[in-house]
Amino acid sequence: MDFGGGDEIRFERLGKAGVVTLTRPKALNAVTHNMVKALDRALDAWERDTGVGLVVVKAEGRAFSAGGDILHIYEAGRAGEPPVDFFADEYRLNARIARFKKPYIALIDGIVMGGGVGVSFHGSHRVLTENAQFAMPEVGIGFFPDVGASHLLPDLGGSFGMYLGLTGNRIRYGDALWSGLATHTIKAQDQAGLLGELATSNDPDAELRDFFVPAKRETERQDLDSIARHFSQGSLADIIASLEEAAAGDAFAARTLAAIKTRSPTSLHVAWREIAAGSTLSMDECMKMEFRILNRMLAGHDFYEGIRAAIVEKGSKPEWRPAGLDEVRTADIDAYFAPLGDKELVL
Repeated sequence: MDFGGGDEIRFERLGKAGVVTLTRPKALNAVTHNMVKALDRALDAWERDTGVGLVVVKAEGRAFSAGGDILHIYEAGRAGEPPVDFFADEYRLNARIARFKKPYIALIDGIVMGGGVGVSFHGSHRVLTENAQFAMPEVGIGFFPDVGASHLLPDLGGSFGMYLGLTGNRIRYGDALWSGLATHTIKAQDQAGLLGELATSNDPDAELRDFFVPAKRETERQDLDSIARHFSQGSLADIIASLEEAAAGDAFAARTLAAIKTRSPTSLHVAWREIAAGSTLSMDECMKMEFRILNRMLAGHDFYEGIRAAIVEKGSKPEWRPAGLDEVRTADIDAYFAPLGDKELVL
């Protein structure tokens, strides 16, 4: 089945299942514009095809998808041609997955971050194995949690989503299950068996129940209490103050504060506001908000600086501008959220 995408993504029919496989294992299945357009075409066809009962998305190699093709975005932006079209198509695809009418089952075995989250976690079923690791680490590279993170993260109980967005910390499959990010956990060795059953079944939920293996939360109860206390505060400044107050006697708070302080101050302010705002917005409204932010991020400083430090000159320290959380002006953050006029995202 050829929906385009070349050797980066594969489409197959397996019984009643439309099966999508991300096939860039050497690039950790980083999502490209080609892949986005091909997946969109496949969903178009499969939504109308009465022979397709469900869609399954999986990946080759040790990562599900480590994000978007960030180096390409960096290079294009530095050359004065930021790939706004790529993001527009990607965000449209994220919104489309969220309203897809058939079961959309992501089988996640390995790292899933950024753009990889966008093609998997807005579906009806998010199935993680013991090898899965989830993160939205964008604030660490001067970017912001996008691909619908503003819709996904506010829904997690105990302010866990705000914690994930502001730290960029990785979690495993137990935390994903208990927070509500994952709908099911299974054994990695059972993936092929599950796929076989899904392809012939009229009841994917029953098959998923049969393969379900419960996973324990990895984050300790006292740390979850700490997250709920600190990250429910009414502003970013209040979160920081709360962590600072607790840091002397609480190793977890100290560690969390230290992690946040290495992130881009601008990104942290933007992330706090979009996650707080997202709690009352629909998925489509979230994608429009994120597209507004995206346009300003690609015209700013910290994203390019973050990529330079993380990837181009690996391991060097980013020089954020402004450098301190309290140097970021409210008016500057307001500008990230301002309407785009005739350049708004059309869904």
